Amino acid sequence: MAKMMPFLGPSVLVVLLRVSAALDPALDTAWEDWKSLHGKAYLEGEEFSRRAIWEENLRMIEQHNWEASQGKHTYRLGMNHFGDLTDEEFNQRTSCLLPDQVEQAVGNMSWFHDSATEEVPESVDWRKEGYVSPVKSQVIFSPPFYFLPQGLCGSCWAFSATGALESFHFKTTRQRVSFSEQNLLDCSWDQVNRGCQGGHPAQAFEYVRQNGGLSSEQDYPYRGKVGRCRRNARKIRIKISGFGRVQSGNEKELAYAVAKFGPVSVGINFNKRKFRYYKSGIFSRDCGRDKSGHAVLVVGYKTDNNGNGYWIVKNSYSRNWGINGYLHLKIGSNLCGIANNAFYPV
Repeated sequence: MAKMMPFLGPSVLVVLLRVSAALDPALDTAWEDWKSLHGKAYLEGEEFSRRAIWEENLRMIEQHNWEASQGKHTYRLGMNHFGDLTDEEFNQRTSCLLPDQVEQAVGNMSWFHDSATEEVPESVDWRKEGYVSPVKSQVIFSPPFYFLPQGLCGSCWAFSATGALESFHFKTTRQRVSFSEQNLLDCSWDQVNRGCQGGHPAQAFEYVRQNGGLSSEQDYPYRGKVGRCRRNARKIRIKISGFGRVQSGNEKELAYAVAKFGPVSVGINFNKRKFRYYKSGIFSRDCGRDKSGHAVLVVGYKTDNNGNGYWIVKNSYSRNWGINGYLHLKIGSNLCGIANNAFYPV
C-alpha cells in the first residue's frame, strides 16, 4: 500500500516558494537538536517543508536579535517549540479568546472602580507571596509529536481562568491546588465556551459559580482535546460567588485590581510572529489587531532600572516560552489591548 503524503496548506506552500530548494546544511545539527529537544517527528514527505519554515523563522529571530543589539528593540526573541509553524497555522490553532460573547453569560459580575484616596503600590509581584501556581502548557507534546492538529488546543481561556482561581484559592485558604482546565473544556458549553475552539475566563468563572465549584487537576487531568463531561460533584475544590471586571482600556484600574485582588485574567492581541518567539526584555511592539485573541494572567507590575514600567504576565505556552513562561509587557499605552478584557474571581 502506498504511503499517504501529507496535505500542505496554502501557507506552507507559500513558504516553500520563498525558500531555496536546498536547505542550509550548516543548520543540520541545530535542526536535529531542536527536534530532539521538543520531541518532534513528521509524516513522510513533510520534514522538508517543516524545516524550511523553521529556517525562515530562525532567520527572522536572528535578524531581530541583531537589531536589538544595535538598540532598535527593547526585547529579544528565541527559537521555541512553535518553530515549525507558519503565522497562519499558529494563529488559527491557538486563537482562543472569544471576547464578543462575554456579555451572553456575565452572571454575577461587578465593575471594579479604583479608590480616589487609596494609593496603588509602586510594584506588585504575587509570585513572591506564593499566590501564583507553576506555568502550564495548553499545547501537548508527547514525543514523538507528529504535526497533527490535536497537539494544539485553543484553551488559553481555561488556563487564564484556572490561574486566577488558583491564586484566589491560595489567598483565601493558604492551600495550593492546581485546578482543572479540562473540566472547563468539557463542561462549560452552557456558558457559551467552545472547548478547544475558544472561550472566555469570565464565562469560566460563571461556570464555577453556577456549578458550585471546579475539579482539581489531579482529579480531572488535562488532555488537550474536548471529551465527555466527567465532573464529579463530590470532588469540587473551589467555590466563588461571582467575578469582577475592570473598566475596558483602563490600565490604572487594572493596576489597582491586581494590587487589591491578586492576579487578573486578561485578553491580549497576539497574532504577530514576534510575540510567538518572545524570549526576554520588555515587549513594546504593537501586537497587530483590534480584538483580543489570547487569554493570559497578569500577576503583577514593575519598573526597571531605566524607569520603564511593565506588566508581569503569565502565559500558558510552557516554561520554554518567554522568561520561563512569562512576558514583560510595556505599561502606558494599553499595549496589545491588555486592559480591554480584564476579569477576576470574587
